[in-house]
Amino acid sequence: MIRILLLSLICLTPGLLSAQLVNIESKRMQTDSVRFALNADFSFNHNNNDGTQVNQIDAALTAQLKSKDLRKILFLLGNYKFIDSEEENLQNVWFLHARFNYKFNQLLRLETFIQGQYNQLLIVEQRNLIGAGLRVKWMDRSRFTGYAGNSYMYEMESSDRAETTRYNHRNSTYLTLSYSAKSEKFSVANTVYYQPLYRDLNDYRILEQFRLDIPLSSWLKVFTIYNYYFDSKTPLNTKEYTSHLNFGIGIIL
Repeated sequence: MIRILLLSLICLTPGLLSAQLVNIESKRMQTDSVRFALNADFSFNHNNNDGTQVNQIDAALTAQLKSKDLRKILFLLGNYKFIDSEEENLQNVWFLHARFNYKFNQLLRLETFIQGQYNQLLIVEQRNLIGAGLRVKWMDRSRFTGYAGNSYMYEMESSDRAETTRYNHRNSTYLTLSYSAKSEKFSVANTVYYQPLYRDLNDYRILEQFRLDIPLSSWLKVFTIYNYYFDSKTPLNTKEYTSHLNFGIGIIL
């Protein structure tokens, strides 16, 4: 139990991307016939270094509820991170996402979603959106699973630095493919998002995420995640990109 608790503290999910485009595919809960699933984390950290005090709050919630016939799925995701010192507010980030899926058959689903997020360190500090579209399982083999989705989004983007608030009609397309080795020694998953404006296809966002999981035992694994985010046109009419490589340890329960 002690080793599990210690590893839980070490390998808490790294959090949401610093860019305002989140890979929802990686957050979905694969629970098969389990109708209700919930994961929640909360932590508070206080540091005092020679009189300099820093407080940090981290909270994350993921919940999924399925209907009796397993055709309707409600998915909720929330994340909050706050870091504060005596002199300044160092970081303030929150993210909320709610998604409803209706399963027509084994291949096709309807998706509707609503989302809000804020990050004081980005050019676009706040983005709120609502959307709907279709999700297709385009590959379903013993070792390979693939999904594709296409949605319409109506979004509001606010930037204090650019002193602008924009209302956009945007398309969102994603493609994901995962592979699990027969030996069960590793699994990989790759997801790509592409989100252009309908009125200006030169204004788009791209998110690429690759994940590798390697089980070490029945309860322990190591993982690697690489994220790349690109925004072709920010409110300041500049291009913006970020890349992030993360190595971690996870618990399999």
